[in-house]
Amino acid sequence: MGPDFPGAASSPHNHTMPAGRPRSEAARNAILAATRDELTRNGYSRLSIDRIAAAAGVGKQTVYRWYASKSVLVADCLLQGYVMAPAVALQERGSVQDDILDWMQGFREMTRNPESVALIRAASAAAAEDPQIARGFQEQMNTLAREALVARIRAAESAGEIRANSPAATIAEIIVGSIIYRLFTHEEITASFIEELSTVIFRGLQP
Repeated sequence: MGPDFPGAASSPHNHTMPAGRPRSEAARNAILAATRDELTRNGYSRLSIDRIAAAAGVGKQTVYRWYASKSVLVADCLLQGYVMAPAVALQERGSVQDDILDWMQGFREMTRNPESVALIRAASAAAAEDPQIARGFQEQMNTLAREALVARIRAAESAGEIRANSPAATIAEIIVGSIIYRLFTHEEITASFIEELSTVIFRGLQP
């Protein structure tokens, strides 16, 4: 993945240090936090292992020993929850349409934080280049958004609020994908966009 990892010949799936050299959790966490900060400031394409090592207070060779490529490093950040925006809670307080609309409004409010948006864009860009990062990104999105959306849609289906056999996972994918696409293309997530998206989806789910 470029000059930052010269001679990194080990498997891209090797996350562990050689036998007999136990990993320091404090140093590992410092590296992951520094990677998150580097991605926020400079994005994936300009990620610098020199700056990450300096910020984490470790030598470059320590980073190289633990992470065979920058894609493995970013993937670990994703899997450990460092490279992702804060989760937005989905509350069950009214109709399924109102609850999911509230969730989308909460996500919209979260995107007013430039650091959160920068992290999502950096993770999306990295995921587009590397399948391993894409898997980590998918796991994060499942944890932060899709699982809660699917559960709320299925509960509404059981209650007869929406039609039977609704494709809950596909609906959640449409909701999350539409919002992430707007972030990735630097389009504003407006209140009117969210309301239109909600109307289009739930008009088709009426029993």
